[in-house]
Amino acid sequence: MKISTSLLAFSAATLFSATTYAATEVQFWHAFTGRLGELVTEQVETFNASQDDYTVVATHKGNYSETLNAGIAAFRAQEQPQILMVFEVGTATMMGAKGATMPVYEVMESAGAEFDPDAYIGSVKGYYTTTDGKMLSLPFNSSTPVLWVNNDALEAAGVDPNTDLSTWEKVGAVLDKVKAAGSECPMTTAWQSWIHLENLSAYHNVPFATKDNGFAGTDTELAFNSELQVKHIQTLGDWAQDGKFFYAGRRNEGGANFRAGECALFTESSAGYAGIKAEAEFDFSVRPLPYWEGAEGAPQNTIIGGASLWVMSGHEDDEYKGAAAFLNFLSSEDIQAKWHQDTGYLPITAAAGEKTKADGFYEANPGTDIAVIQMTANEPTANSKGLRLGSFDQIRGIIDEELEAVWTGDKDAQTAMDSAVERGNKLLRRFEQASR
Repeated sequence: MKISTSLLAFSAATLFSATTYAATEVQFWHAFTGRLGELVTEQVETFNASQDDYTVVATHKGNYSETLNAGIAAFRAQEQPQILMVFEVGTATMMGAKGATMPVYEVMESAGAEFDPDAYIGSVKGYYTTTDGKMLSLPFNSSTPVLWVNNDALEAAGVDPNTDLSTWEKVGAVLDKVKAAGSECPMTTAWQSWIHLENLSAYHNVPFATKDNGFAGTDTELAFNSELQVKHIQTLGDWAQDGKFFYAGRRNEGGANFRAGECALFTESSAGYAGIKAEAEFDFSVRPLPYWEGAEGAPQNTIIGGASLWVMSGHEDDEYKGAAAFLNFLSSEDIQAKWHQDTGYLPITAAAGEKTKADGFYEANPGTDIAVIQMTANEPTANSKGLRLGSFDQIRGIIDEELEAVWTGDKDAQTAMDSAVERGNKLLRRFEQASR
C-alpha cells in the first residue's frame, strides 16, 4: 500500500503539534457532592475552556475527613494531587505535615503569578496565614453559621414569621409555641460542635482553647467547659428532652429535614443557601446566629468553616504554574462573586463582595448578606479569630460523643464538657509532642 508523502507530512505535523502543545494536567481533589459538586464542576470547566495551557481534573474523594485522609495516604504513596481541599479543622495538621505541602505564597512566587494577599477579607485570610501574614493555603469555600427559618412553619404555629429571633431566650419562647402546635421538629442543627461550641465561643468572645485558640502555640489546652458554654449546651439538652430540639446527626443530616419542610428553625452554614434554595418548597428566610442576652461582648463575630486549597509538594514547575493559574482564577472578582451568590459561601475577596452588592443581589435576595455582616461587623479578637488545634478532627469526634450523651439525657452538660476537655487535651499533648 502506497501512502502519499503529503499525508505522512500531515500526520507527522499533527502528532508533533499534539505532543508539543498538550495541556499540563492539574489534579484537584475535593469533598463536594450535590449542588456544590455541580458548581465546582462548572468552575473547573469554565477555567479549562478559558485557556489551552492547563487542564484541571476535579475528583470527589468523599466527605471532608475522607478527602483529607485520601490526600495524606496519597502523599505517602507519592501519588498526591497538585491541589487538595482540606476543611478548616485540618489546618494545623497540614501545617505540621513537614514537606508535604508548598505554601500558596511560594507557589505564586515561583510561578511568577500576580498575587495580593491583602485582597482577601481579614476574617477569612487570618485563618490560613502565618503570624507574619504569609498565606499557606488559599481560602476557597468559607462559610459561617446562621439561623435558617421556615416562615410557613412559624405562621402555621401562630408565630409572626418576622418575629425577633436575635437571642436564644427569644428562640426558646418561639420553640415553645411551635412545639405546642404539634411540630415534631421545632429546631434542628447541622455541624453541632462547629456551631454550638466553636462559634458560640467566638460569638460571645470567650476562649474555646488557651493560647489564642491555638494560634499562639501547640501547648494549648481546651477551655470550652466554662459557664457560658455549659449553659448553652444544657439548654439544648433540655430542649432535646422536651421535644423542641431534634438531633439528626453529626454532620448535615438535619439539612434534609429542614429542606423537606419538617423543621421550623435550623442552625446551619450560610452555604446551606444552595441546597435550600434548590429544594425548599416553602417560604424561608435567614437570620443572624442568636446570642445569649447579657453576655458581655456578645455578639462579637462568628468564625469560618468550610475549606481551603492546599498545594501539595513533589510536582513539576509547569504543574505549579497551572495550580497558580487555577487558584487565581477561583479568586477573580467575577468567579468569586458568582460562587458567593450561587452557594451562600462568603465572598473571600472584598472586590467580590462589592460586586455582589453593586449587582443588586443582596437587595433582590434579602438576608444573603447576613453572613458577611456577621463576620465583619467587629474586628476579630484572640477568642474570635478562629481555631488552630492539632488533631482537631478527632477532637470533634470526642465532642460529638459527649454532646450526644447530653441530648439523650445520659449526662449533664458540665460532666460532658469536662470529659470532652480532658479527653481532647490528651490528643493535643500527643500532637504537641509529635510537632517538636
